[in-house]
Amino acid sequence: MTTEKETPNIDSPGQNEFLEEKAVADPEEILVKLHIAIKIVRLYEPNNLMFLKQLKALHAYIQSFFQREGDAVFSLKQDTIFFNRNKVKFAFYNYHIFKFVIGEFKKKEIGTLSFEPGLNEEELKEFLVLLSKGESKATVPFNEFQAELQKSGIRHVTIEKISPLELITTKEKAAIKNFYLSIMHLHGLFEQDAEHKLLRLSTTRRLIQTLLTSIIENEAFILGLTNIKNHDEYTLNHSINVCLLSMALGRRLGLDKKELLDLGISAFFHDIGKLDTPLEILNKPGKLTDEERSIIEKHTYQGAERLVQMDERSRLPLGALQVSLEHHIKEDFTGYPRYYKRSTVNLFSKIVQIVDFFDAVTTSRVYRKRAFTRDQAMALMAEKSGTEFHPLLLKIFINMMGGYPVGTLVLLDSGEIAVVLETNAEISFFHRPKVKLITDRQGNKTDGEAVDLAETNPKTGKYLRTIVKSLDPEAYQIDTADYFLAQAEA
Repeated sequence: MTTEKETPNIDSPGQNEFLEEKAVADPEEILVKLHIAIKIVRLYEPNNLMFLKQLKALHAYIQSFFQREGDAVFSLKQDTIFFNRNKVKFAFYNYHIFKFVIGEFKKKEIGTLSFEPGLNEEELKEFLVLLSKGESKATVPFNEFQAELQKSGIRHVTIEKISPLELITTKEKAAIKNFYLSIMHLHGLFEQDAEHKLLRLSTTRRLIQTLLTSIIENEAFILGLTNIKNHDEYTLNHSINVCLLSMALGRRLGLDKKELLDLGISAFFHDIGKLDTPLEILNKPGKLTDEERSIIEKHTYQGAERLVQMDERSRLPLGALQVSLEHHIKEDFTGYPRYYKRSTVNLFSKIVQIVDFFDAVTTSRVYRKRAFTRDQAMALMAEKSGTEFHPLLLKIFINMMGGYPVGTLVLLDSGEIAVVLETNAEISFFHRPKVKLITDRQGNKTDGEAVDLAETNPKTGKYLRTIVKSLDPEAYQIDTADYFLAQAEA
């Protein structure tokens, strides 16, 4: 670590004169100086001469704004920096500075940073030292940073938490886009097939690859997207959800990327045979007759027939044909179609059968009075382990989804209502996921923070919050998918 004594002589003709000049109130320049100060304090000790000179220049700029405008406030909105409510302009030469400062704000979840009159250089130095620390491992970095400011006695620098929408990454926005592109793509394939046009797989394969990449990068967010239920386009929406959940489960099983891609394509087309099933039967509100049930059950081998007729069937995984045929065959070999000579079912079919059931029972349909909540569905499936579902695959699926799967609406012992954002990796915290608070203790709707239910009070060792029970989103007129889709509007 370089100290003040080790710092080379950085003075040059005119530099001292520059630092002694009256600071000019320039929003772009104050951002540049903030960027340089953070960079320097990461390389040198806070008493280093180079840092102290930059600190003095930054403080002078802030003071000039106090004198001219009375405020010195940075705010972050939609990846744009505002200073005193005015958008700070950027160009090619300083774009890296904008990205750096935005990144530092997001690491600490800072949405607004205010320097207040009375700020002295010592306070500013302490603030810069704290801001320059590496990325926090805290569940709520903002709370940790705010506590550090208070502990350091910094009174003339205040911060406000960033809107959750601002924390959404470009990759998550792309995942949402690809989710809807997949539905549109499948819709287009169905239309082509209805017009007896040959189906091509090139685009399908690329699209499934992007979905797989999204799962690898942020599995919890993708699991959240499977809460999206488009009742008007049930078969399309259901097929995408089954595709995503199948690849996520396959990844937990250790399948390699090629196998996962083949599994995704197989799951994507698992219900293509329903194109031949009349809508009046698919959407019949009452009990099906034996004849109607027979017509629906034909979709398994009708799907396999359609896949064989594809123009690029050589690029179609063999497993896709088996999945189409077998995804309604149960572990005890009941279900349909009935196999009389075979005693095995393809691994992909067993995976799709599990996630197909899960997504189906958690979706409202005209013939079902209500959908199961996600945790209710898991409990129901656990009862059918070994008879309807492969026990080991089901166990891994349940561990992946957690005691309260992503998207579950829950009531906490604090009286707050929350949506599950992410399951906890530790098996001992199976029932203690990370959640987003959506009401306060009085039941008033709020855009609350994300909290980890494994967090304890350091003094008592007791958990700060505990789930009392899951809630039916429909009863509260809440669509939990909105909390994942909101990112698309950011």
